[in-house]
Amino acid sequence: MHQTVHPHDLDQLCAPGAELYARALQEGRIRTAVAEAAPCLVDGALLQPDVRDTDWLLPTPPSVALPRLLRGIEDGIAAQRRRESRLTEQFAPLLQLHSSQQADQDTAAITVLEGIPRVRSALAHAVRACAEEALSLQPGSEVPAEIARSRPYEQDILSRGGTIRTLYEHSHRHLPLVLDHFASLTGDVQVRTLDEVSEQLLVFDRAVAFLPANSARTVALEIRHPALIDYLVLSFERLWRLATPMHPVIAPLPATDGVTDRQRAIAALLVEGETDDRIAERLGLNVRTCRTHIAHLATILGSSNRAQLGYLIGRSGILDGPA
Repeated sequence: MHQTVHPHDLDQLCAPGAELYARALQEGRIRTAVAEAAPCLVDGALLQPDVRDTDWLLPTPPSVALPRLLRGIEDGIAAQRRRESRLTEQFAPLLQLHSSQQADQDTAAITVLEGIPRVRSALAHAVRACAEEALSLQPGSEVPAEIARSRPYEQDILSRGGTIRTLYEHSHRHLPLVLDHFASLTGDVQVRTLDEVSEQLLVFDRAVAFLPANSARTVALEIRHPALIDYLVLSFERLWRLATPMHPVIAPLPATDGVTDRQRAIAALLVEGETDDRIAERLGLNVRTCRTHIAHLATILGSSNRAQLGYLIGRSGILDGPA
């Protein structure tokens, strides 16, 4: 009967091969025709032709055959390692390039700027690169030194034909420092005010934005992610449409039934249960001015005490007036 022979690598002796090799070692030789059932023995040089009689095969001693087979395996491993080294060497610059690009992209999206010198340096760089538009949202906590420091940067943008739009709180409308600052600028600069402005925001050419990252403003976020920039600009534009012009043309604050926007903002915080100090802090007022507005509300609504004032504010409908 014809026996199917399956070739294989000699990393493990097949059953027929092991049997024939053991037989050849015992008998000293084996016929060539018999060894055809296990060609791996000849291919692996475990059986070699008898030069005196080609009908017979002589077994290679195991002490000789095993080291030779092991060397072949070691040579194969060495060849694979050389391939690994070549591939690693070829891909090394590509991996480095990709890592650098990925790091640049991640860094460009949001950068944490720690320390006032680094923050100011980044802002100065953004101002120098700004060619079209600067948007600024400034809460009531802005100090005179910051206003004075911003003048050369703002004028630099205006001198290149750029525009500046700034949002302040109503409390800034009559501050001489603020009024003189914008009067000293030459170019397309517009200022509007709101009852309450959230945290500071600066956007340049709708390409880079800056937000404070701590209350002391010694850490800032430099944002360059397009989606985040779009969101911040959209938020600014919505506030801008609700704000009252202050510069270059000043518009009076709207009033309803003798109650100004500022007083409505105070009334809303009174209803929330805020103290005078907290209301003044949130709206950028001093406490004395805040209490003057509260007294005016009490007079208009006929309130004799704080608890009654909150109740009368809720019933009056003044919180439904224009913001």
